[in-house]
Amino acid sequence: MSKAGHVVCIVGPTASGKSSLAERLAVTLGSAVVSVDAMQVYRGMDIGTAKTPVDERACELMMVDVCDVGDDYSVRLFQRDARACVDALLASERTPVLCGGTGLYLDAVIDEMDFPAGQTGSEARERYEAIARDEGAIALHELLRGRDPKSAELIHPNNVRRVVRALEMLDEGVSYAAKHEGLRARRPHYDALLFGITMDRERLYKRINVRVDAMVEAGLVDEVRALAEGGLAETLTAMQAIGYKEVVAYLDGALTLDEAIDEVKRRSRRYAKRQLSWLRRDGRVRWLDYDRLDEDEAARIVLAALDGQEV
Repeated sequence: MSKAGHVVCIVGPTASGKSSLAERLAVTLGSAVVSVDAMQVYRGMDIGTAKTPVDERACELMMVDVCDVGDDYSVRLFQRDARACVDALLASERTPVLCGGTGLYLDAVIDEMDFPAGQTGSEARERYEAIARDEGAIALHELLRGRDPKSAELIHPNNVRRVVRALEMLDEGVSYAAKHEGLRARRPHYDALLFGITMDRERLYKRINVRVDAMVEAGLVDEVRALAEGGLAETLTAMQAIGYKEVVAYLDGALTLDEAIDEVKRRSRRYAKRQLSWLRRDGRVRWLDYDRLDEDEAARIVLAALDGQEV
């Protein structure tokens, strides 16, 4: 089954069931899933990023395990590599199924967005990167929001490099928003159909808590310990991943294990709220209410839309 030219995107907050629905659709369509997750690209970050284990995948999962945690892998590189995957699927007359909760990375693939490289090695850059490393990506983004709210609205908090560049530009007397006016204008790169999973917030939060407990049971602490021994704590981007920073703090003795787990749950819930806010700005998203639908019904709605039928 193929819908040549279309790209299907399954989006939504963490722990909402995106991966299961996306895989189901890809199998039905005889295609593959392209992950649009900022952290699943890193090898070794498996349990904490909810990466589907290799032996449990019913179809090919692309854009996972593409780099090491110490690699300088930006959204600009992700855009290039993910589009290569999408183009290869389209060229073989298969419908790509994009799946993930990192709104910026999805937009970078399906919309026309440019990501200039910027300068490296400056004293200001080192100072801002230290804030992200020591206080977290959200703290750095809040610093930008306080100085230039319009630019902060254009940049996802997880895009640490872009936040740093915007702050550098402010130091130079230039507003990122003014220079990149129109960055958020929707100029599609692909003919994309977007479907977002939503549900009652308390139900979502319970799913998040259950998932975190399952990650710990599956060996998250051992995974983070192995990565930390390989230098995870020194990496700027990978260190911001929820679940990893907190467990590193536990391994360093700054938190008890219970405190670390509670913090992972809290940060995951806050992240889910930010994911939904980001996605709700995009009027193209057709919402799948999982309080009224099950996965079977959601899949039928997506497939009907691909067939051009009323949803």
